[in-house]
Amino acid sequence: MNPNRILLFAGGNLGTWALRHIREDDWLVGVDRGALFLIRHGCTPRLAIGDFDSVSGEEWAEIENNSQTVTSCDPIMKDLTDTEMALAWALERQPAEIVLLGALGTRFDHTLANVHLLRKALHAQIPCKIVDENNEIHLTDGTLTVERDHFAHVSLLPLSPEVTGITLTGFQYPLENATLRIGDTLGISNVLTADAGTISVRSGLLLVIKSKD
Repeated sequence: MNPNRILLFAGGNLGTWALRHIREDDWLVGVDRGALFLIRHGCTPRLAIGDFDSVSGEEWAEIENNSQTVTSCDPIMKDLTDTEMALAWALERQPAEIVLLGALGTRFDHTLANVHLLRKALHAQIPCKIVDENNEIHLTDGTLTVERDHFAHVSLLPLSPEVTGITLTGFQYPLENATLRIGDTLGISNVLTADAGTISVRSGLLLVIKSKD
């Protein structure tokens, strides 16, 4: 049976806020130090995966002894980041949704790479989002509905060189058949005026970022 949701806990910014996203039937995956975070908050990872170069010997033993399955690799002789390896594992299981937590942090290169990983889930036609305490990030190439919640702003940024046919309904600043290109800031800090808004695009890859200060 395919899982309903898989939550990937990576080694970036994590806090108790992340635990509130866990549902009873979720599959939990600890990515590198994210596995330690789960274990130390009373959760058992279905999988702990990564090179584990950010944990001590004692912490590694804690992860190994408290995870259902552990997949480790050499920290140097590898081609994929830990998070991409975890996402590939999750995509193979074809869940209804994948949520990445701890995917944003102080390493901007890893943060940007993790945002780019949303394209792999989109290509596999599996809903996927990145969530932290202040942001929720989606990627769409078609139609996306966003609901009004505790995130005050909704911003649109192209991930492809050009996104065409952008149409918004339910927003303070509507768009009709608009085009955004890399470097454009027109889509920053929109606001929902309805309980839900719709974003549709004709071509290209559009990042939809819900955020709060």
